[in-house]
Amino acid sequence: MALLLLFGLTIPLLAVAATAADSTVLSEAQVRQVVTDFVRKRTEQLGLEVTVRKIGYRGDLVLPAGAVSYEVLAPRQWEGWGNANLALLVRVDNRLEKNIPLTVEVEALAEMVVAVRPLERGEVIGAGDVTLQKRDLASVSGKVSHKLAEVVGKRVRVGMRGNLPVRADYLEKVPLVKSGQLVTIVAQNNAIYITATGRVRNDAAEGELVQVQNLLSQKQIAARVVDANTVQVEF
Repeated sequence: MALLLLFGLTIPLLAVAATAADSTVLSEAQVRQVVTDFVRKRTEQLGLEVTVRKIGYRGDLVLPAGAVSYEVLAPRQWEGWGNANLALLVRVDNRLEKNIPLTVEVEALAEMVVAVRPLERGEVIGAGDVTLQKRDLASVSGKVSHKLAEVVGKRVRVGMRGNLPVRADYLEKVPLVKSGQLVTIVAQNNAIYITATGRVRNDAAEGELVQVQNLLSQKQIAARVVDANTVQVEF
């Protein structure tokens, strides 16, 4: 295992059972507890319901007598859920005695927005089209939405099946202004306030930049959509 690509966490000392004056035993249960503690510490600030489903390790270890400490190594890109290959480094009196490879399977439940029916391209999502459910992060892909407010009122850009988490990158804001529409152009700062009539050159949603032609000067400028009838020039 290439340790330069791994992230480590040192685990506090655990008690080990003595077998003789010159040896101690690291039990299977202790290994599992060390790994479980590592996973929980890695995810404790994320607000998830984390369960370690499987730990791929069997057996007890006999170690030389002394102060035993542990360090768990995980792939740097591992977020803390799903399947991963870990390594447990076991030290006695700060001397490395064992490098144990093992696997884990971790479930991490998070509340996310789920479609209650298929969502077709071009639809505007209503409150009754989605609900909040807890799902395992390891079972979803892409950037999913975690709040209803992030979804309701958005338009579906890519169709999605029902009973699946809603992907934020499959949605878009509904345009407030459309190509060819007449709008009021507002140019404002601390000293001046100017308005003019313009024609929108492309569809755009609230807060987005839009190309608009000033009908007086015939110049085309970029402005930000304020509402369905107003765009603002930033200067």
